[in-house]
Amino acid sequence: MSERTAIVIGGGIGGLAAAAGLCRAGWRVTVFEQAPRFAPVGAGIALAPNAVRALDWLGVGDALRECSVATGAAGVRTPSGRWLLRTTVEQLTARHGVPAYVLHRADLHRMLAEASARADLRTGHRVTGVGGGEVRFVADGRSGTAWADLVVAADGVHSLTRRVLFPGHPGPAYAGEITWRGLAPADAAPAGLPGAFQTLGRGQGFGALPLADGRVYWFADRTAPEGAHTGDDLAAVAARFAGWHDPVPALLAATPPDALLRHDIYHLATPLPSYVAGRVALLGDAAHAMTPALGQGACQALEDAVVLTALAAGSADLATALAAYDRARRRRTQGLVRASARAGRLLNPGNALAAQVRDVVTWALPTAAFLRATSGTFGWQTPARPHLTSPTGSTP
Repeated sequence: MSERTAIVIGGGIGGLAAAAGLCRAGWRVTVFEQAPRFAPVGAGIALAPNAVRALDWLGVGDALRECSVATGAAGVRTPSGRWLLRTTVEQLTARHGVPAYVLHRADLHRMLAEASARADLRTGHRVTGVGGGEVRFVADGRSGTAWADLVVAADGVHSLTRRVLFPGHPGPAYAGEITWRGLAPADAAPAGLPGAFQTLGRGQGFGALPLADGRVYWFADRTAPEGAHTGDDLAAVAARFAGWHDPVPALLAATPPDALLRHDIYHLATPLPSYVAGRVALLGDAAHAMTPALGQGACQALEDAVVLTALAAGSADLATALAAYDRARRRRTQGLVRASARAGRLLNPGNALAAQVRDVVTWALPTAAFLRATSGTFGWQTPARPHLTSPTGSTP
């Protein structure tokens, strides 16, 4: 069989994971990324056990463990600091076989880029059209065309590929919330953090995750109209959480003002009828953008990459493999899109009575019951492994 080829549109986490998997399967892969260069952007990221298994399958599990910290010592608090729910690393590992890991998003991107080293990574390439296995792009002001057996569309929540292939789809919808993210440097972050935590207020929340190098990744969210608070700086965010329990004010005070990130949250409230069109497979946010309430956006993109690699590498008939990919991924991910939207509404109500009910229910929930409830999401298992090479080209 001649060498099979793939074009991956988008050099984010999902796109590079797909590139890494297909390279290991012996495909010749080209990645088109519209940014002029790969840069260390973003803040922290938490990878649940299902994502950890995906990275192990892709051959980058050792790299993950070298630059991250195992987590599971987590909990839910009220703005006064009262704990409503707590878990430990040991409990999470006992339930799912592996813990979760927290790291900087740039470190995850770097390790996937290194695992994709055999791919042709082309930055500064803006894709303008997709049809069959043909991809049209602009680079250095000039138009070009490329062709491949498989096209993987990992071009994000505002995917051009999705708009081209499904012109009748309404696209991403505003989820009704905004989020702020930041990093408190190690030399300024408050000491003695009790692991990860998420604090639930009324119409807004705050969470923090310690990183392996001593920095602390924090995130905050608020229900608000689309485009609201675009002018808020770090001082304005700190004012919104003034009076909340330690270390919330200290984390905000320790964060450099230029480290603040702000985003409106969009999701695919209207599900796609398929994740496949001809030779094109949609992956990650392009297929199933979801709110961050369950922390599964990147995790599901990694699952997508593993399943797509396993099916494409394990079948001589690409059409059959892509149909199987659609069946395997659409039901699971679209269910999580809905579940994440529901969780966001339940965790962050603006109504005082609803917030009180949420707190009582969370406090009354046994830890064992909470961990059981995560099984459907965290318990995902990787598919059978086709013949793969290591990221450096040798057989593992």
